[in-house]
Amino acid sequence: MGTVTARVKVGAHFHTYAYRYANGVPLAEGDDALKVNWCEVTVTDHNGKVVYLNGFITNFKITDQNVAAIVAAGRARWKIENENNNTLKTKGYHLEHNFGHGQEHLSSLLAAMNILAFLYHTFLSFTDEHYRLIRATLPSRKTFFDDLRALTRVPVFPQLEGADGLYDARPGNRSLRQVALRANP
Repeated sequence: MGTVTARVKVGAHFHTYAYRYANGVPLAEGDDALKVNWCEVTVTDHNGKVVYLNGFITNFKITDQNVAAIVAAGRARWKIENENNNTLKTKGYHLEHNFGHGQEHLSSLLAAMNILAFLYHTFLSFTDEHYRLIRATLPSRKTFFDDLRALTRVPVFPQLEGADGLYDARPGNRSLRQVALRANP
C-alpha cells in the first residue's frame, strides 16, 4: 500500500492531506472478482482534527505522482454530481430517487425526461439570450416553473389592451409573461 502526505496552506493554517492507495484490489470476494485501483484521502486541520475523509476507485494505475490528481478529480466529480442532484430535487424539477410509478419502465422514463429538461435548460442558459433574460429577471427556477405552469393553464391574449396590467399592478413583481412581452413586443 502506498502513502503520500502533503501540507497545504488554507487561510492562516495548514491542512495535512494523507493519501493511501493500492492497485489491483478485488472489488468482491472470489478469484474472478473485478480488480480496481483504490485510493483514500484524509484531510486534517492544524489541530489534528479530521475535516474530510473519502475513498475512490478507478481503473487508472495510481502512483505517488498522480494520487493527489486522482483524488482531486474524484472530489470534483462528487461535487458536480451532488450539485446537479440537488438542483434536480429541489429547484423545480421534482426528481426523487424513485418516482414509484409504473410496473416496468415509467419511473425510468420520467427520470430521463427530467434529466433531459435540465440538460435543455442548461443548454439554453448558455445559448439563448431571451432565456437568460427570463432567468436573470425571475428570482428562482421555482418561480420560472410556476409562471410557466400558469401560462400553460391560462389563455394568453396579447392583442387585448392591458392584458399584462395584472402583473404591473403589483409593484416589484416580475413574471414570465411580463418579461416575455418586453422581450418580444
